[in-house]
Amino acid sequence: MRYTIEELQHMPEGQTFDCKSIHIDPKALATTIIAMANADGGMIAVGISDKTRRIEGIDQDKVHLNEILRTPFDFCVPTVNVVTEYIPCIDCNGSENHIMIIHVPASPRLHANQADEVFWRVGDKSRKLSFEERLRLMYDKGERYYEDSPTYNASLEDIDMDVVKAYMERIGYGKTAMEYLTENKGFVTYKDDEPQVSAACILLFGKRPQTFFPRARVRFIRYVGTEEKFGREMNVIKDVTFEGRILDQIQKTVEYLETQVKEHSYLGENGVFRTDREYPKFVIQEMVVNSCCHRDYSIKGTEIQIKMFEDRLVFETPGKLPGIVRTDNIRHTHFSRNPKIAEYLKAYDYVKEFGEGVDRMCRELKAIGTREPQYNLVAFIMKATVYANLVTERHDIGGYGYVDTIVSEPYFEKGQERGKRRAREGQDYILNIIEANPKISISKLAKECGLSVKATRIVLDGLRKKGLLIRVGPDFGGYWKVKGSDYSL
Repeated sequence: MRYTIEELQHMPEGQTFDCKSIHIDPKALATTIIAMANADGGMIAVGISDKTRRIEGIDQDKVHLNEILRTPFDFCVPTVNVVTEYIPCIDCNGSENHIMIIHVPASPRLHANQADEVFWRVGDKSRKLSFEERLRLMYDKGERYYEDSPTYNASLEDIDMDVVKAYMERIGYGKTAMEYLTENKGFVTYKDDEPQVSAACILLFGKRPQTFFPRARVRFIRYVGTEEKFGREMNVIKDVTFEGRILDQIQKTVEYLETQVKEHSYLGENGVFRTDREYPKFVIQEMVVNSCCHRDYSIKGTEIQIKMFEDRLVFETPGKLPGIVRTDNIRHTHFSRNPKIAEYLKAYDYVKEFGEGVDRMCRELKAIGTREPQYNLVAFIMKATVYANLVTERHDIGGYGYVDTIVSEPYFEKGQERGKRRAREGQDYILNIIEANPKISISKLAKECGLSVKATRIVLDGLRKKGLLIRVGPDFGGYWKVKGSDYSL
């Protein structure tokens, strides 16, 4: 997007925009470029005073301008590949001049200045990172991997060699288990003749991984309703934790989630049985695998949490999106925070093709009429939300089709035409009963339709929301009024 001079002059400085005078010291400018490149990228307008917002321009100082142009090469390590753009203007002296726009891309690499200082853009400031913050940024950008770091106090005795051998057999490796661990992926290295066992080794092959990584586990929490409540209103009905090696966690979690997903099989058209599910099987597995495979294991204070509500599943995974992955490119961009763990899971067919999973999830969800997963970062937790295809038990109501115990607008609007037809027929049947007996009680209506009272209330609420049915008078002593049958779902 090309901005006007007026827009640039009045644009507030922030995470992705800054103004700099033409007199800026190149080393100081490098700090801003480095901070933006390490974070979300941004744009720097050179020639507009950051203090007074006067339009100074750049044409009057060609020598200093050349120094500024060399800043990404001379003062950034490694070089930041910026793009420059020139916008004509009238400067504060009334002369024709130019403003230079430096477009700084979000970089997949970690950048420092000549003094080996690393900066990160926070709001309108460039903040110097501590050693621990710098290390975490290196993990995020894939310049170093936490999974390769030595596990404190772990020894060879903590490795289950039978699990290593089982994996070797699966990938066709013919040497000994120790040769595999030391010669291939650096699972075991030596320092001063002392074995160093990596985090990946413990997480994949450890006898008791939670001894070293207590929160490297998956916790499943199921709630009544659509919101998380606390205190006296706490609505948790299931709370289960899965531990062990990563492969064990994935298998146990996926198996358990399958017991929690609602599905209904019924005889469809042409005498073929059809099964409707809240969530496709692939989506369940892929979300669990992604959480275990891509979580930031250097964050030790919390576990992966999977929260199930009546209308959605929320996967809360410690760690930001890794590397160059962003919420707007996650569907087609692959970057693994833990490549050794990802490769291991691929051998067990939990990772099909690198980078294919999210796109396939989106396609499968679209096929059943639900939107693609939504991602948002809260502090250091990445939350991925998968919305349910609201399907519950269907009840045959005497040859008039089926009525769902949950009436879902998105389901009817985006579902298959057959589902729409059956829903219309079922609703027509209920409306006909009410029209014949406006004072009918909900319990009697439920009995006549073959539904539960709760399901009947839900259906009636749906009809009222559509404007097809209104309640006249109180719950006791009032009556129903059908407003008409000319409607569409």
